[in-house]
Amino acid sequence: MPKIAIVAGEASGDLLGGHLMRALNTKRNDLTFIGIAGPKMQREGAKSLFPIEKLSVRGYVEVIKHLVGLLKLRRSLLKQLLAEKPDIFIGIDAPDFNFWLEKKLKSHGITTIHYVSPSIWAWRGGRMGKIKRAVSHVLALFPFEPALYEDAGVPVSYVGHPLADELPLKPNITEAREILKIEKNKLVIAMLPGSRQSEVKQHADLLIKTALIISKQHKNAQFTGAMAGSVKFAGIKFLVPLITRQTRQMFETALYNNISHNQANLINDDDPIDTLDLDILFGHAHDAMEAADMVIVASGTATLEAALLKKPMVITYKMPAISWQILKRMRYQPYVGLPNILAGKFLVPELLQNEATPQKLADAVARLLSDDAYLKEIKQEFTTIHQTLRQNSAKKAADVVLSYLK
Repeated sequence: MPKIAIVAGEASGDLLGGHLMRALNTKRNDLTFIGIAGPKMQREGAKSLFPIEKLSVRGYVEVIKHLVGLLKLRRSLLKQLLAEKPDIFIGIDAPDFNFWLEKKLKSHGITTIHYVSPSIWAWRGGRMGKIKRAVSHVLALFPFEPALYEDAGVPVSYVGHPLADELPLKPNITEAREILKIEKNKLVIAMLPGSRQSEVKQHADLLIKTALIISKQHKNAQFTGAMAGSVKFAGIKFLVPLITRQTRQMFETALYNNISHNQANLINDDDPIDTLDLDILFGHAHDAMEAADMVIVASGTATLEAALLKKPMVITYKMPAISWQILKRMRYQPYVGLPNILAGKFLVPELLQNEATPQKLADAVARLLSDDAYLKEIKQEFTTIHQTLRQNSAKKAADVVLSYLK
């Protein structure tokens, strides 16, 4: 039976891996999968040798803290994979972890496919030589990536993004609100602080204080125009989806602390804080974004999903100062959010690091609430991006993988 080793480093990689494995299993019923997998990949039959959470670390400081454990895990994984002798290895994203594995496995005659091009067009472009030595084939998600690999002589295929295939061109807001039991007369803002504990730690206070400012500024306001369509919204509801008990507890603690300290600099003493209409959801990130009129989101894959759902958004991100200084000096583009990168311009606002303050986020939201022409432009651009990325990507990716089994 053909054996495929497959390694994903976080939730977005697990999503891509799950789609790919489903397409592979549709075409072949004799494949076995081993590696590092999340719940979606495991549902498709992957045997996970280590928990995927072990790899879910972002930022230089955070990686350094866990470096010894990561290196030990990687060596152990390599030893097990060499013993298993897979026909193909597929590394999904997690480039710093997977390229080392791919290079070692390739030197033992194993075909290595890297799914998701690292952001060489955004930073650390010097990695191309390393990529060429490590991989047999790259599966690229975005249309501007293949030319970079072709110029370097690296086999590459543009496969598009599975989310663009999965999501309809027009989101079903009504159905999403029914699922979440949201009143029809509420303007809904989804706030996504990120999936990792380190991200929630950085963003919880920021988002809660932003919600407090927005709630006060627009108290009793009614919204019409492009944001509301033909409906008049009275009041604002905030949705915060979190995927683990740990991150939910972190956010709940931050919410309690902000309310108990009364945030005197944000809200007057005679203005009751318990009027903040905020629901913390366990999961339901997609439903929250689809139900929302706008989104405040930590930079990452969630920004792409929000764009495919045609949601006006404000992108934000905070990280330890040392990590930020290193990253800032290494990037090539002025924007970091995927919607802006794909649009080739600052289509939606990005408020990062020192610019990421509650007041600035609230001001950016206020602009979106009031500018009908801007909202229309955003939704038109997001529709174009959606159509470009809709490539039946899982099938295309599976065809490339299977071509190496023949």
